[in-house]
Amino acid sequence: MRLTRQTNYAIRILMYCAANEGRLSRISDIAEAYSLSDLFLFKILQPLVEHGFVETVRGRHGGVRLAKPAEEITLFDVVRVTEDNFAMAECFENDDADCPLVESCGLNEALRKALNAFFEVLAGYTISDLAVARPDMRLRLGLDDLPERAAAR
Repeated sequence: MRLTRQTNYAIRILMYCAANEGRLSRISDIAEAYSLSDLFLFKILQPLVEHGFVETVRGRHGGVRLAKPAEEITLFDVVRVTEDNFAMAECFENDDADCPLVESCGLNEALRKALNAFFEVLAGYTISDLAVARPDMRLRLGLDDLPERAAAR
């Protein structure tokens, strides 16, 4: 299974906001940190805002921040709202599969167990585990020199 770019960067946006806790994060700063376009990040933000992970503040000094503590947002929560499809095989997608074994297939059962195990592991990690607990996260994202860059603009 491979996660989409949307999910990957949704998690990264949340990590950035968690590392920048207590402050608003500007889209342009997040985009610069990950070498992405502002437009792409705006697209990714929509489901994060809709599902209450992030809140936006409009205006000249606006930005985004976590809408709830990083300890309360699991990777499973994010993956569930950013991924469209978890079908690992055709028979996952619909019950009308052409396979005569759909009702008693061992492969189907094994893949479902694997997917549930994947979800269980993701549910065991929070955004805080990925961002806050990493001592060099702020440095790697360029957060420590943001005031200097803002003054130079």
